[in-house]
Amino acid sequence: MTFKIPVAWLQLIRNKARTLVAISGIAFLVILMFMQLGFQDALYSSATQVHHNLRGDLFLVSSQYKSLTASQSFFRNRLYQALGFEGVETVCPMYLGFAKFKNPQTGQKYSIYVIGFEPGKPVMDIPEVKQNIDKIKIPDVVLFDRNSRPEFGKVAQRFEEDKTEQIIEIFPFDSLKGYRVRVGGLFSLGPSFGVDGNLIVSDSTFFRIFPTGRSAEMIDVGVIDLKEGANSQKILEGLRANLPNDINIFTKEGFITYEKEYWATRTPIGFILSLMLTMASVVGIVIVYQILYSNISTQITAYATLKAIGYENKYLLMVVFQQAFILAILGYIPGAAISVGLYDFAMESTKLPIMMSFHNSVIVLISIILMCITSGVLTIGQLRSTDPADIF
Repeated sequence: MTFKIPVAWLQLIRNKARTLVAISGIAFLVILMFMQLGFQDALYSSATQVHHNLRGDLFLVSSQYKSLTASQSFFRNRLYQALGFEGVETVCPMYLGFAKFKNPQTGQKYSIYVIGFEPGKPVMDIPEVKQNIDKIKIPDVVLFDRNSRPEFGKVAQRFEEDKTEQIIEIFPFDSLKGYRVRVGGLFSLGPSFGVDGNLIVSDSTFFRIFPTGRSAEMIDVGVIDLKEGANSQKILEGLRANLPNDINIFTKEGFITYEKEYWATRTPIGFILSLMLTMASVVGIVIVYQILYSNISTQITAYATLKAIGYENKYLLMVVFQQAFILAILGYIPGAAISVGLYDFAMESTKLPIMMSFHNSVIVLISIILMCITSGVLTIGQLRSTDPADIF
């Protein structure tokens, strides 16, 4: 039994330099697609990381709500009206806002996201927050996000090294006067495309930080816990039917989906990432087409010879498709390996959750194979029109 080496492979290795250039071009496309998918996933996962870490069954927001970073307040009594519905166990208001954080080392001020709630009804389902919940019951004590961007200084590092509370200064955006608070603990959440760092505070400390900009009667998110065994969908429908239309009500999954849709369709970054991914696919098809077309042109005599000795177009077309598939696989392997390293570098630099996923690996592999096959389809016209009599 003899082992037959495919003609497609023999043609590729005949000109190793050209093949390496082709593989490099496809690998670059693979890296481009991986990076765009990685940033797109990071956009959605970072924008919804607060949502994922909320402990609750239903969530009330203003009817004007767009996203957590551009939220609209609504009257707190809307949330307490929900207590009158059968199946509702407890409710808890959340207060959200941006303030200016003064870097203790440089004195520079940077925007930080402040999350406030009643410590007796913690709504953040983060282990470190649960462990330190008693600390924020003390006035002017806050929890600092250790995954915040480095612009905020070495707050987390010094807290872990000294094991003592640190004094930091927070400025409302509408005031030149800062408010001093103490870092009493750390937690891990991380930045997003709209947030560079996070603080968790009690509701009372929140209003000390924002003394003039907010009324205690106005809240940003209302968290509803249901009784065990309660039908969340039925209660949701009941709340929507009976509460005024100045609020929206979501399940946790619906709340997350709404946030993703906002960033995907109503923000420039979401549109740009989607557009760039589409353009990468189009450019990829063109590049692979040029690679295959050039290869066919240089091997046109060999193809004409095969036609002359009786091989049909079907066989020749299969050779082209095999070349496209081989190039796709050989380009994918180094492209994926380099992308893993770039993901780690980007995640370390931006603190965003940019990670390789099996889902994206499969998507890029299938996409690059389809791009190569599509390019092969576009080049078969040259083979079909090849006449051995014109070549020899």
